[in-house]
Amino acid sequence: MAEAATQQTPTEALIATLDLPQGGWSDAARKDALSRLQQAGLPERRDEYWKYTRPDTLTQPQAVSAAVRASEDVALFDQIDRLKLVFVDGVFDADASDDLALEGITIERLAQADADLHWARDLYGTLEKNGQTPVARPLAALNTAFAADGVLIHVTDKVSKPVNIVYRRTSETADVMLHHVVKLDAGAEFTLLENGPVAARFNGVLEVEVADNASFHHVRAQGRDHEQRAATHIFTRLGTESAFKSFTLTANGVMTRNDCVIELTGDDAAAHVAGACVGDGGDFHHDDTVFITHDAVNCESRQVFKKVLRNGATGVFQGKILVKADAQKTDGYQISQSLLLDEDSQFLAKPELEIYADDVACSHGSTSGAIDEDALFYLRSRGVPHNVATDLLTLSFLAEAVEEIEDETLREEITARLAAWLERHAA
Repeated sequence: MAEAATQQTPTEALIATLDLPQGGWSDAARKDALSRLQQAGLPERRDEYWKYTRPDTLTQPQAVSAAVRASEDVALFDQIDRLKLVFVDGVFDADASDDLALEGITIERLAQADADLHWARDLYGTLEKNGQTPVARPLAALNTAFAADGVLIHVTDKVSKPVNIVYRRTSETADVMLHHVVKLDAGAEFTLLENGPVAARFNGVLEVEVADNASFHHVRAQGRDHEQRAATHIFTRLGTESAFKSFTLTANGVMTRNDCVIELTGDDAAAHVAGACVGDGGDFHHDDTVFITHDAVNCESRQVFKKVLRNGATGVFQGKILVKADAQKTDGYQISQSLLLDEDSQFLAKPELEIYADDVACSHGSTSGAIDEDALFYLRSRGVPHNVATDLLTLSFLAEAVEEIEDETLREEITARLAAWLERHAA
């Protein structure tokens, strides 16, 4: 009798559909990431950090088809003076993009950066690999191994305007992996914007090295791609007296998982990560998972996440602050809150503190509730229509997260987008 064929594991099945880029300065990092992926395996529901989110549509060999719809997100930052980089279905569109030349910064594509001694060689996959401990993040390792393109940004000074990565989608089956690397030299300052529908399924990694006295600002908008499935990862390392700020707006989408892993390795550094999420419908699932490690003296971190959920939508927050023994005078703040606009929606939260230093000020809190009836009554009693009053209170609820955006113009853009979403989804 013929020997039965060996059944492939889910990890083997997915890898078999992908081509590993060969050669060049990233070759060693890719092979290392592939080895780590094969050893860890793709995430499963039984994994501790995936118990609230089903990873199957992110790990199956083929992406689930997603209808292409007209989206306003591609025009989100059009009123801002910025340098625009456009990817269509994960492929760089040079004709739709601006000239990559900008003072104080060099921008290259991962697919074309072939110098053997390229500066990104020491960073590509390095922060991602560090972020695999103590929690494995195999989808990020998958990206490091197989991502064929992305942008490599080296910031040497204070850059006069933001760089805006604009994503556009034309294919219902676009299955995209992009890997971006940003390096800020000492004293540099830079703002990165991201927006637009990327793919039917998207796996993204952003690695950011922030040197001493440097500042990195990041604002992205996910949506209005109603059927997209996405897993994004941010890995960053901060030097002395450096600053990192990242804000994400998520509207719609079937399933979104945003991971953020931050290491504060230089004294007096500050890291802020925030998100505002609005979801409508029983097929909406949004997961923010954050891990911040304090490994230096007198550092500050803030996690501020707000979710508005209605019609059976689900929101997840998993956030951890780890304070190592020598990280004295740590200031760590974490808040995750949801506003449930009906009884069918749910919010699942897992806030954590793990502290080994004795001179710290750390706090976390998580709440879930409905619209404040007293505040709603007050507005209604003064002639404000019910829908308008509800929207005003919802925007007020989201304000703490939006306020984490340092630039006033960008804050106004995001607030206007939230207000427009609420108007479109008025009950």
